[in-house]
Amino acid sequence: MNHFRGILLFVMTAILLVIRGRIAVAGDGPLSKLAFHREGKEFRFDTGVLKGTLGEGGKSFGIRPVTHIASGVQIAGAYGILSPYRILTSDARFGTAAWDWASKSELLADGAVNVRWLPDKEHPLEMKGVYRWAADNTLDLQLTVSPQRNLRRLEVFVASYFNGFPASLACVQQPVSEISSCRFMEAIKSGGDWQMFPRDDTAATICRDGRWARPPHPVTWKIMPRLAVPLALRRDAKSGLTAVLMSRPNDCFAISMPYGDEGHRSVYLSLFGNDLYARQDVSASVRLVIGTDITDDRAMELYRAYTKE
Repeated sequence: MNHFRGILLFVMTAILLVIRGRIAVAGDGPLSKLAFHREGKEFRFDTGVLKGTLGEGGKSFGIRPVTHIASGVQIAGAYGILSPYRILTSDARFGTAAWDWASKSELLADGAVNVRWLPDKEHPLEMKGVYRWAADNTLDLQLTVSPQRNLRRLEVFVASYFNGFPASLACVQQPVSEISSCRFMEAIKSGGDWQMFPRDDTAATICRDGRWARPPHPVTWKIMPRLAVPLALRRDAKSGLTAVLMSRPNDCFAISMPYGDEGHRSVYLSLFGNDLYARQDVSASVRLVIGTDITDDRAMELYRAYTKE
């Protein structure tokens, strides 16, 4: 009887996993909607809402191309979405970009993709990124780093570049006198070409410690009001689409962006920001949601649901 119950429990669990779309079965049917599928060096996806490629040409450019199926809108810019970019500390910049850092990718049993960057002469750390669909319009990236030596205030700068989406906003703190604790502040040209919204004064100090003066492509950031929570939006009024990018407060110490219709059309999340020690594994997560007519209030609801998971 116990043996029969064990078999029944196993079968029921497997059925539930398949219903949730988390088993990487072959084909394009409904059972695999939330799974990536390997095609050569690339990993394709079609969730029913979004379709595209992770690791185009075997490179670590995040997801690119990405199409919103209902509207036909091409969402991703030239360097992809949810793409680890600069690897910085208070003392050094490791390589030019994670795009140039050799990586290996594998399809996991649940349909997620694990990307690994191994230590080399330019990178004294190992990094792992797991991309997993949480819903048909929601992609999660969990990054784990393992330093080979002690690192001062490590920053992994995760970039998302969009095609269109000319309005860019960050969720910033309201004055104490206001009823609401936060508001969305739009990045406009009068605020500066490159704007950084730090979590707190310590985060602002990290930005100014010299890391952004290192070539290539140094950046002078305009320090903006403090974040209420690490939550940013890119909106495209023409299509009605909104891209929502979020992380947890302990994972992300700043969100950066150019003014909205500047050519990069980008949002950057600065992860970690702490002193790390050799062989100490530390993880941080980022979530992307693509939706139609997402209001500020709805974005906050999505964020609260994310932080409760």
